[in-house]
Amino acid sequence: MFYYTTHKIIRINYLKHLPICGIIIVKMNYCERAKYFRTKKRLGQNFLIDSQVISDIIDFANIKPDDTVVEIGAGVGFVTEQLVKHAKKVIAVELDEEAIRELEKLDADNLEIIHKDILKTDLSELCEGKIKVVANIPYYITSPIIAHLLGEIDDLNNKNRNKITDILLMVQEEVAKRMCANENSPSKQYGLLTILSQFWAEVEIVKLVGRRSFYPAPKVNSALVKLTVREKPLLELSDYKHFRKTVKSAFSQRRKNLKNCLLSGGFEKEKIKETLEKLNLDENIRGEKLSIEIFGKLSEALL
Repeated sequence: MFYYTTHKIIRINYLKHLPICGIIIVKMNYCERAKYFRTKKRLGQNFLIDSQVISDIIDFANIKPDDTVVEIGAGVGFVTEQLVKHAKKVIAVELDEEAIRELEKLDADNLEIIHKDILKTDLSELCEGKIKVVANIPYYITSPIIAHLLGEIDDLNNKNRNKITDILLMVQEEVAKRMCANENSPSKQYGLLTILSQFWAEVEIVKLVGRRSFYPAPKVNSALVKLTVREKPLLELSDYKHFRKTVKSAFSQRRKNLKNCLLSGGFEKEKIKETLEKLNLDENIRGEKLSIEIFGKLSEALL
């Protein structure tokens, strides 16, 4: 942690608040602290520096004294240093070596630091019992991380998902809207990410976050999204692999109607025609106009 006097900047341990030579030490804010760390664009690093948003993260995560929290993308520890005050244990997963060295200064007995890529981390092996996930992730790998945490639509026994009770995720505002969309949302919002997110979790946007809440400031606004993991999938189906194929085909070419997308996806022409008639669906309808429940009925009828 950095502190400053009227004459010079002094670096001391994060958790020590000591006077030096009788001079009053003033705590630097998150923005000033962040400027001392060289951010890496290739890792998509934008550090959260808004103290109110950090406080909100703790509140929305609803952390109990006996909770274990896995923090993805801990960075230099601005959120981490608050998490350790509330959780029984915090497991910080961070890829950047320089950030790891900053995290190690947090001198907290309940903090475990893992230097690893989250996409190569098996969450089921990190600890005993269930976990909560808090993540401020690089935006360019949002979809892969969601798939890693929840598993694909047809992955009924995903080890990571079975370990998690809920996830609090910082993502681009646009991505948050896609995760929470439905068939009545603007067409560009509703798609594969929507169905993947909602099939295995209840999803809601809990807070919009402006770009100035980060350093360096990204070009887009962000949002906190809470995912409460389902014990069972949203739909009960006879063939989840076939459902995944159906959905993927329906969204494969957004400019084409559902019938042509299914044809391109390898479904038989006569079966498509029969199914659309059975479900009373116009052959010119597009995939983004079908609810997840209708997709389930479509998949079952196409078997």
